[in-house]
Amino acid sequence: MARTKGINSERPSSSKAPRKYYAPKAASKKAAVSSKKAVAGVSQKKPVARHTHPGIKALQEIKFYQRSTELLLRKLPFQHLVREIAQQSKTDLRFQSAAIACLQEASEAYLVGLFEDTNLCALHAKRVTIMPKDMQLARRIRGERQ
Repeated sequence: MARTKGINSERPSSSKAPRKYYAPKAASKKAAVSSKKAVAGVSQKKPVARHTHPGIKALQEIKFYQRSTELLLRKLPFQHLVREIAQQSKTDLRFQSAAIACLQEASEAYLVGLFEDTNLCALHAKRVTIMPKDMQLARRIRGERQ
């Protein structure tokens, strides 16, 4: 029996149409038909792999992260780092979760600004790839380097 689209004229149309459930036999019939075609030599269409141009993915990531407001560093590894650094000066310190959140927010803001300046230094050198010397120059211009 062929499948047809049934329209119920007795009921007024609602926003969602009722779902039709078909027996699992239909799926096996479809598989049998497709296997017969494969045996007969009829080629089946394969999904086409999409080619993206170089740099498109990077630009998409840049736009995504510029729009987002969530923190970029994972919270637990950052918390472990803060505790490890704090252990060097004083043992048995406790931190409120709000204090670690503030430290993380400030750290990420600093890193984003530093990477922006580093990128400008690389662009000034007519390069698109940042290098350690660009970061050193950015820190030196800011007056952070000893």
